[in-house]
Amino acid sequence: MSALSMHNAIVTGAGAGIGRAIAQRLAAEGARVVVNDLARHAADETASLIRSAGGAAMVSNGDISTPEGIEDAFRQCEENWGYCSLLVNNAGIVQQTRFSEMDLDDWDRMIAVHLRGCFLGCRRAIGSMLERGSGVIVNIASQLGQIGGVELVHYSAAKAGIIGLTKALAREVSARGVRVNAVAPGPVNTELVMALSQEWREAKAADLPLGRFGEPQDVAATVAFLASKDARTYVGQTLGPNSGDVML
Repeated sequence: MSALSMHNAIVTGAGAGIGRAIAQRLAAEGARVVVNDLARHAADETASLIRSAGGAAMVSNGDISTPEGIEDAFRQCEENWGYCSLLVNNAGIVQQTRFSEMDLDDWDRMIAVHLRGCFLGCRRAIGSMLERGSGVIVNIASQLGQIGGVELVHYSAAKAGIIGLTKALAREVSARGVRVNAVAPGPVNTELVMALSQEWREAKAADLPLGRFGEPQDVAATVAFLASKDARTYVGQTLGPNSGDVML
């Protein structure tokens, strides 16, 4: 039996980058995966890659910052495989803006996609998980939620909120069989990070003890571990594949 064959999984923001790597890794270890992404073509591509490798995948392209969007992902899971036993709240956006120039729309969208989306996903998943006395939630945060980032105040605040949500929810539900943890990657070579300025990326890489950014597969491996039975004593933790940017 494959390590994660017991899981029906939903991965939000799985059309590219970290989300795609997570979806592929979970499927490779036996999970059935609903691939969510706002860009339908990107979600379709991830699902196609999973199926071509012999895995099981369905597609949802709802906006997870809305109840309707997250509901679509859960409907795909429940109608095809059963209840969602593994939720990975990964969907995110990034925007580089000085705080003095940040407008309310910038702030609200960042909080909506990251923190509100995480809340909506957890809220939708938790009932079925508690009813069955089992389930795993992994929330993708960021090391910037721990140390902050220049020109990324809204992003850092949203990710810090995810870490706080993870800890509090873990305290509520762990004794009832649901494990909730977070992963806080450092800079990773994805399209989102490459959209930041070259000056920022070069300065950040030079500041890392490892001297380089991570890869999406590094984060995916951490998520797969947290989803597995090997992580049965991990509760409310924030694991950091971050090239040494944060050391705890």
